[in-house]
Amino acid sequence: MTIPKALTLNATFQFQQIGVIRSCYRQKFGIPRQPGIVTAAEATLELLPPFNQENLVRGLEGFSHIWVHFIFHQTMDEGWRPTIRPPRLGGRQRMGVFATRSTHRPNPLGMSVLELQSITSGSGRLILHLGAADLLDGTPVVDIKPYLPYADALPGAEGGFAPLPVVMADVKFTDQAMAQCLRYEQRTGRKLIQLIEQVLGQDPRPAYLHKTIGRQHGTALWDLNVVWECIDECFLVKELEQRVEQ
Repeated sequence: MTIPKALTLNATFQFQQIGVIRSCYRQKFGIPRQPGIVTAAEATLELLPPFNQENLVRGLEGFSHIWVHFIFHQTMDEGWRPTIRPPRLGGRQRMGVFATRSTHRPNPLGMSVLELQSITSGSGRLILHLGAADLLDGTPVVDIKPYLPYADALPGAEGGFAPLPVVMADVKFTDQAMAQCLRYEQRTGRKLIQLIEQVLGQDPRPAYLHKTIGRQHGTALWDLNVVWECIDECFLVKELEQRVEQ
């Protein structure tokens, strides 16, 4: 059987980066495992030349959400794995990589549905302002598509081993941490308290640490390191440390 040229097996493809993400997540630890969970997480997508032309996004402003296709750039060098221990199963069972949304894939491609808040342009820059983001700062973007609710949302679809929404845990602040948060919000206008509550509330710890009490953790958000620990089934934010941006 002769295989048509367009159907050649084991073909190799090359993608061109069209944009870059700037977000509050400065490290992988703390990023929600799905988009939409942390609604306070804002990000921008700056389109790079030659894709920073307004005619490329003409009509996109009419959509409330977009699909963002991106590269798992911080894990691609680690290679892919045929089976994964999904966090939703407590890291105790292995599932096939194609049954998960793991970053360790044969091709390091990811996709997220993000809220499109606005589009701004000027001085040669074209920027999409995004909400409910789950992307690491510096993530390379390779494509954008509008989200179509009548086609992309299927109420009767089944969720396999991950059918339930995330239940948020209680997050508390020491007096020092709350005072630091309020000063930061007043200075920057960012919704830091809500962001911390949502990031920590979905328990960013790996499965093997879920029963660990009193261990100190640090989560990088914006230019801050949020220091926290698990105490009596809640998460306590102890203080904020200023990070030196690289």
